Amino acid sequence: MNNHPVRVRYAPSPTGYPHVGNIRTALFNWLYARHTGGSFIVRIEDTDQARSIEGALQNILESLNWLGLDWDEGPEVGGSYGPYLQSQRLDLYHGAVQELVGQGRAYHCYCTPEELDRMRKEQQKQGLPPRYDRRCRDTERARAKAESSVVRFATPLEGPPVTTHDLIRGEVTVELSVMDDFVILKSDGFPTYHLANVVDDHEMRISHVMRAEEWLPSTPRHILLYDALGYQPPTFAHMPMILGPDRAKLSKRHGAASLLEFRDLGYLPDAMVNFLVLLGWSLDDKTEVFSREDLIRHFTLERVGKSPAIFNMEKLEWMNGVYIRGMSTEELAEHLGQTLQVYIAQHKPPGTIDLDQGYLMRIAPLLHERFKKLSPEEVWGLTSFFLVEDLEYAVPLTPKGLDKDGALSALQAVVQELHPIEQFNVAVLESTLRSLAERLGLQTGPLFGAVRLAVTGTAAAPPHFDTLAVLGKDRVMKRLNNAVSILENS
Repeated sequence: MNNHPVRVRYAPSPTGYPHVGNIRTALFNWLYARHTGGSFIVRIEDTDQARSIEGALQNILESLNWLGLDWDEGPEVGGSYGPYLQSQRLDLYHGAVQELVGQGRAYHCYCTPEELDRMRKEQQKQGLPPRYDRRCRDTERARAKAESSVVRFATPLEGPPVTTHDLIRGEVTVELSVMDDFVILKSDGFPTYHLANVVDDHEMRISHVMRAEEWLPSTPRHILLYDALGYQPPTFAHMPMILGPDRAKLSKRHGAASLLEFRDLGYLPDAMVNFLVLLGWSLDDKTEVFSREDLIRHFTLERVGKSPAIFNMEKLEWMNGVYIRGMSTEELAEHLGQTLQVYIAQHKPPGTIDLDQGYLMRIAPLLHERFKKLSPEEVWGLTSFFLVEDLEYAVPLTPKGLDKDGALSALQAVVQELHPIEQFNVAVLESTLRSLAERLGLQTGPLFGAVRLAVTGTAAAPPHFDTLAVLGKDRVMKRLNNAVSILENS
């Protein structure tokens, strides 16, 4: 344990776009830093040059920005312990390797990939775990074999077991006999994760290494490296795994693959943060919805569990709905405007009216309870009849309870009844149409259903009279007359 100021890091590799588990690690580090008044550092571990993906770094930073996880040091921000891309820190790693080789704590290995492959196959035949057999630990023999080499750490052949003191897992002990001589510097001159993260965590004064559970088996190696280099280890905390509802390892089939896909599907950042934090952390057995301020105030590592967390898309959708309903009308209207602009720019639907914020402010309350996500497709699907001049009817204009002739006569009567109305508001419309239903001897359901289909093109629309009032008399009358014409000619 150390008593330094809290400095935690999120250290992704740009070999892919950040997924749920990766970003959950970032969130826990960020919350811990904000809870303790410490520093949150972003470091890009780009030493695997062959597997780096173009655009991945930008996607990583965009994901953090979307969730509001601001960083105190790192790319685009700078800091006292940069650079924050490992590919720009090679001199540090080479210096550490020279020190280890000079002490006899590391050595050059000249084995070819073919040799290593034959070695592993032979071990498998014998029922042994595949691992390096230390054949190049004799450096005189090794130098005579080839020029190209990797550098391996010389794991002690005897001594006490290595114990990891983990804030979540407790003490995890591994015997030296099960550890091999692992590679710390590749033949291309780039370090492996094992060396680079140890050197950087030391150089950047990282106090707590909070990372995925999958790195727990590698931690004894890192502790040996800390000891060999004379570094004080940080405090470790390995986060629980995230599984799908079928308790298999989380994969694309369980939902979106990368974090920004959730943004594009219409999930809100605050809902995503709330959902992610509950994948392994809880305040109690009942509270599920937290403000960001509450999360910062309550987040501690003592409340992070050991058991795998279950990723549940239904719960995420429910939580997103909670956050949508928590938006003010102004916030929702603004979000609708931005989202609709994206949809209209992509699809260019014909006859779209100009988006007016005042008009969106009247639409938003009618649909507030119906939104589960705010993707461009879902928003357009629920609002399009408000935003086009003319409707294309994808369903019959005959509501439940009326045949074609009944729907036609009902709509003709509605046109006559609404034509002279000057005050086209909810109270007048409701009074007028209810009275008309009574005079026609119709139930209000079929009559209102016929009007709803004619005016919105769907049987499931927002509150009926509010919708008519927002659409306005001109557009309502135009659509009613168009529906009458279609029924007359069908």
